[in-house]
Amino acid sequence: MLTSVATVLAGLIGVGIIFMGVRAFWAPQAAAGFGIPDTPTEDRSFRAWLSVKAVRDIVSGLFVFILLAAGTTQLLGWFMLAASLIPVGDAMIVLRSNGPKAAAYGIHGATAVVMLAISLLLLIA
Repeated sequence: MLTSVATVLAGLIGVGIIFMGVRAFWAPQAAAGFGIPDTPTEDRSFRAWLSVKAVRDIVSGLFVFILLAAGTTQLLGWFMLAASLIPVGDAMIVLRSNGPKAAAYGIHGATAVVMLAISLLLLIA
């Protein structure tokens, strides 16, 4: 039962990551929600870097679905555990950029905790 819940939650994380990547292409101003103050979404160079991040987000989300389709629960759990470091790094970037602590802890920190919980549920299955 817990494995099924964790698997569904992992799939939702994958959907969320893909959504964020796609949104960065079509609505770059949404990048301001990341938590970095004065996000220069009209700057062409910034948009290029945002596109790089967008591609990586989309592919990271696809990895979740590849592992859901062809991997084992344990493998998905290890991937989710490793991937939980991404929002930890994002939180550190926001804090280092003097961004809002609410974004660092409330968005990125909470995402890391959820991903960690999902990975643990998958690994103990």
